[in-house]
Parts: sequence; structure tokens; C-alpha cells
Amino acid sequence: MDAQHGSTVATKYWHRLEDGRVQCDLCPRYCKLHEGQRGLCFVRACEHEQIVLTTYGRSSGYCIDPIEKKPLNHFLPGTPVLSFGTAGCNLACKFCQNWDISKSREFDTLADSASPQTIARAAVELGCRSVAFTYNDPVIFLEYAVDVATACHQQGIRTVAVTAGYICAEPRAEFFRFIDAANVDLKAFSEHFYKHVTGSHLQDVLDTLVYLKHHSSVWFELTTLLIPGHNDSDQELDAMTRWVVNELGPDVPMHFTAFHPDWKMREVPPTPPETLKRARQIAQANGVRYAYTGNVHDKDGGSTYCHQCKGLLIGRDWYVLSEWLLTADGACRHCGAHCAGVFDAQPGSWGPRRQPVRLADYAKTHRAGGVTG
Repeated sequence: MDAQHGSTVATKYWHRLEDGRVQCDLCPRYCKLHEGQRGLCFVRACEHEQIVLTTYGRSSGYCIDPIEKKPLNHFLPGTPVLSFGTAGCNLACKFCQNWDISKSREFDTLADSASPQTIARAAVELGCRSVAFTYNDPVIFLEYAVDVATACHQQGIRTVAVTAGYICAEPRAEFFRFIDAANVDLKAFSEHFYKHVTGSHLQDVLDTLVYLKHHSSVWFELTTLLIPGHNDSDQELDAMTRWVVNELGPDVPMHFTAFHPDWKMREVPPTPPETLKRARQIAQANGVRYAYTGNVHDKDGGSTYCHQCKGLLIGRDWYVLSEWLLTADGACRHCGAHCAGVFDAQPGSWGPRRQPVRLADYAKTHRAGGVTG
């Protein structure tokens, strides 16, 4: 797809209404816009009686992260991932931990720009195994993400989506067709929480999870940020983890992560480590084979264990891998049971580093070689 007016491109998930407005059909929010108006996500707008994406090729910045930071514990452990996001979001989470990016209404946030080919080439030259769409939700820049993923796959680079999964059925199928792995935020397990704290609906997210499991080849893991007094009760965690095992199976990893006061929920205290451990125990008791704690120092809660013999498979201390007791084909060296995931014969060695990257440098190199990108 070629940008038509700088960073603005046409989209296809919309239709005109009888009252003259145009309805965006990308996500279940179904924003109905007059000419010149923007949707809640900020990046999709009504121009010339159609919905356009206004941030194609523009990013809030690029950085190499450990894949475990997404978090993905069962997808190419130890490898570096080139990560980027844009501005805006189609949810309105009061607890947003990346609010300076996802809630941005300023194009100044989009400080860097790159073509899909430049991103793919940079990933190769930087030694990254994958590129991640993260920091804000990539479904809102679907057209750019699809083009970047296509360019990456042509270079043998995998793609990762960090998303809330709030997307309609038709664009969902297109988006995830280009994604190799995803971490999906299952923000709670009550419609009340989704409606009043995130401004969205639970069932649409559950529909995405069922789609990923039964109608796609995407490797995916789940993350739930546990907020004291809001989504951390034993009853809700029991219902959530039972649903995951019954509908998605026992092999989908679940990450329970600690909340810190931010955005519009600064009065809520941080999550006690004991809450995360309790959630992990409830998940394991209900049959979740791979349950993790996050945003706290908990080597036991961050490590991977065999679901059959309970032996240690992958030791983790924050984002540093220690023990590696998987065979070349992803089986437990103790008992031979298969560990679900996407593994190399040996782990990567990127470690906990976070390395900012200027994509403009790679675009210049490409132009100097006589090729446009």
C-alpha cells in the first residue's frame, strides 16, 4: 500500500450512513464520523467521505527489546525483537501504563518514520528475529502493520502483535493472517470492568481469543494486569482461568502482572506480589500449564516448568535466561513431555538490554545503495 498524502492512506473497513456520516467498522466501537472528525483511536479519520489512516509510516520510536518483555515466554526465548508503536488507542483504559503514547492527540509524538521495507531491513541488520507492534494497539494501524509484516516475512523476520484484541471479525482475519505471535491483554473477566474501566466489551475480546485458537496459526499468550479491588478477586480469577482452559486449552500461557498507579487510577495502590502468586496458583489449580507472574522479581513465577514432571525447563531472572532444559525439538529433558510454544534448538542470548534505534539511519543507508525504500 502506498501512502497517498504523506502519512495518510485509504482504508476499507467502513461504510456510509444515511445521515451523511461514515461509520468505521474496524473495531466494535463503530465510530460514526462527520467530515473532518477523528475516531476515539485518534489515528482513523473521516476525509473526503471515507475513513483514512492518518499515521501510516510514522512511529513514536523504535527499540530493541527482549521478546520476554512483550511478554512472550514460549516464542523464541532469549531473542531480540525490534519494537515500535504509533499514537492513539481504541480503548479508554483508566489504568493505561503507556498513556503518554496510547492517549496522545499530538502528531509530535510520532517522532520517527520508516517504510515497511526499512523496518524489515533494520531488523535483519540488527540481528532481530522478529518485529513487534506494541506500545499502543496495532489494530488501529492495521494497514501499516500488514505492510510491515509482509516486508518482514519476505526477509525471514517474524511478526508479533501486542494487542487488546478489540477488533471486528473481518479485519481480525486479515490482521492476524500476517502475525506469527501475539500477546493479548485479557484485562478482566467481567463486563462491568470492561465497560466502566476500559470503555469496551468483554465478549468481543473473548471472540478474538477463540478465533486465534481455533481459526489461526498464531502462537499467543495472555496477560492480565491485576488491579487491587478491581479485577483480582478469587472468584473472577477462578472464572477466567476455567474459561481459558475450557475454551482455549491448557497450553495457552497466562501472565499475571503487577499494576502501578498511573493515568486516571493514581489513587489505587500497587499490586502486592502475593496477589500475583495467588493468581498463578488459581490458574495452575484449574489446569493452566504455564502461568507466570510479571512486573515483580519472582524467579519461580517467571520460569517455565514441565506440565508433566514439574521439572524446570527454562529458568528466568527478570529477562535473563539461566537454565535451559529443553531438547532441540522442544521436549522436557527430564521426562520427554512436549512443551507448547515456538522454540529454537538453543535459546537466544539477548538478555535484558533495551536498545533505542533510529530507523532514519537505515533508510539513508538504503538510499545510498541506490534502492528506494
